[in-house]
Amino acid sequence: MLPTTSTQSNCTLSSRDAVRHTAGAKRNKYLRRLLHFRQMDFEFALWQMFYLFTSPQRVYRNFHYRKQTKDQWARDDPAFLVLLSIWLCVSTVGFGLVLDMGFLETLKLLLWVVFVDCIGVGLFISTVMWIISNQCLLKHPSKNFDVEWGYAFDVHLNAFYPLLVILHFLQLFFINHVVVINSDWFLGYFVGNTL
Repeated sequence: MLPTTSTQSNCTLSSRDAVRHTAGAKRNKYLRRLLHFRQMDFEFALWQMFYLFTSPQRVYRNFHYRKQTKDQWARDDPAFLVLLSIWLCVSTVGFGLVLDMGFLETLKLLLWVVFVDCIGVGLFISTVMWIISNQCLLKHPSKNFDVEWGYAFDVHLNAFYPLLVILHFLQLFFINHVVVINSDWFLGYFVGNTL
């Protein structure tokens, strides 16, 4: 069963609580916190990044705990997105150095990777999957339950991080230093395409 948000519980919500639980209010809170680095929990975001490789079920169990304590599935702290963007910037600069790209080419690649590959495609895919899950995948579809869009975006970020490490960090060592991917023989093509 998909994680859902209940808009009505056993007791009725006050008007202030109802406004606080709307998608717009959650989005505004998330965007406001994006500008306040001192309020972000980077240690917890690093914990999540580590456990996405070693034990992903612990990360998703944490989403369940958040639902029980804060009544939402999605992260309310943008620290994971900020750290992911930093890792993308570092790895893109690494690609620029390994591939002997100029400053402008590296900058264009950086903007493309962060804003198109990660955020833009992530917004599109999470929106499409959010619509599909709310219309087709709920066990008992009703107006009172829906999958949060923020949760769909968090699932995208969680899936994007291991891909980032494999394709942006590990692959850097195989391009020129081990001379596997950048060679014109079958093994180079095979390793590059397999990664």
